[in-house]
Amino acid sequence: MYGPTDLKKGTVIQLDGAPFKVIDYAQKVMGRGGSIVNVKLKNLITGAVIPKTFKGQDKIEPAEVASQTVQYLYEDGADFHFMNPETFEQFALPADIVDNAKDFLREGDNVQLQMFDGKVINVELPKNLWLEVTYTENVVKGDTSSSIVKDATLETGLVIKVPAFIKTGDMVSVDTSSYEYRERKK
Repeated sequence: MYGPTDLKKGTVIQLDGAPFKVIDYAQKVMGRGGSIVNVKLKNLITGAVIPKTFKGQDKIEPAEVASQTVQYLYEDGADFHFMNPETFEQFALPADIVDNAKDFLREGDNVQLQMFDGKVINVELPKNLWLEVTYTENVVKGDTSSSIVKDATLETGLVIKVPAFIKTGDMVSVDTSSYEYRERKK
C-alpha cells in the first residue's frame, strides 16, 4: 500500500478497480503536521483525467500493471499491428488504445505495452524520441535567430514547430508528451 506522500508523477495506482497514472502532484502541509496531496490521475483504460485529493492517513492501492516489449509492424487504417519478438505472435490494437503513440511509431520500433488484468491498456513511449526531419522550409538568409520557429514534418508524418536553423535531414529530439522540439543531434 502507498501513502499519499509516496505518490509521484508516473506512479500507477488502482482506484475503484481501474488503473490510474499520476500525471500531476502537489503536496500541501497543513498546521500541526497534517498534509494533503492533490493529484491529477489519468485513467489508463478510458483516458479520462480526474483530480483527486488524498489526506495524510489514506491508503492507496498500487495497480498490478505488467509491461511487455513488442515490435511495431504497420498500420492498416483501422488497427495497429505488433509482434512479440520472443514468440513471433502477431496481434492488432485499435487506434483508441494506441492513442497519441501513433504519432511517434516507426515500423520496426520496439515499444512497451502496459497490461492490466491481461488486457493491453496503454502503449508506453520513451519521454524523448529522435526522429528525422523529412521536410521543412529553407530559412531566409540572415533570419537564423533561434526565436523564429517554423513547421517541420518528421519521418512519422507528425508536424512540429522547430527553430529556423533546422534543415531537412536533421535528426531532432521530440518530447513525446508535449510534442515539443528539444534539440538537434550534432
